[in-house]
Amino acid sequence: MNQLFADYEFISPSDKPALLALSSMEALANVQTIVLECGYKIHVASNHEDFSKRFTALNYHLVVVEELFAAGSEAENTTLRSLQSMAMARRRHTVLVLVSDRFQTLNPMHAFQQSVHAVVNKADLSSLGGIITKAVADNDLFLHSYREVQTAMAQGKI
Repeated sequence: MNQLFADYEFISPSDKPALLALSSMEALANVQTIVLECGYKIHVASNHEDFSKRFTALNYHLVVVEELFAAGSEAENTTLRSLQSMAMARRRHTVLVLVSDRFQTLNPMHAFQQSVHAVVNKADLSSLGGIITKAVADNDLFLHSYREVQTAMAQGKI
């Protein structure tokens, strides 16, 4: 198999791909279990370069990033920084969830400040399934009209 594709699974149109970027093995194991239970097909990034390569190769429905993913401090987390500064056209298809020790779970101001859809404190990881469901539903509701217009334009109705 071509090395370019050797690291990737094939995704069918019915799959819901999720990309996880967590350094803590305990948190990664918990998040993987919960995200699988939510019906997502999981890919795990091992470092910032791997994350960037995977994120640009596929339209992930869900991305879960740890605040200190492959970093000693928040400022060193180039994955989170790149997502925060990314153009909306490139990240619109993705619901971003930040896992942190510092922020309160589902605090909308912390989520806004970090440019993510939801923030989850590590102490509340057991609630992640419900939080993902809520964040995805909120995002779908917010983008419903945009997606309808986009579909109508693609069909030549507008």
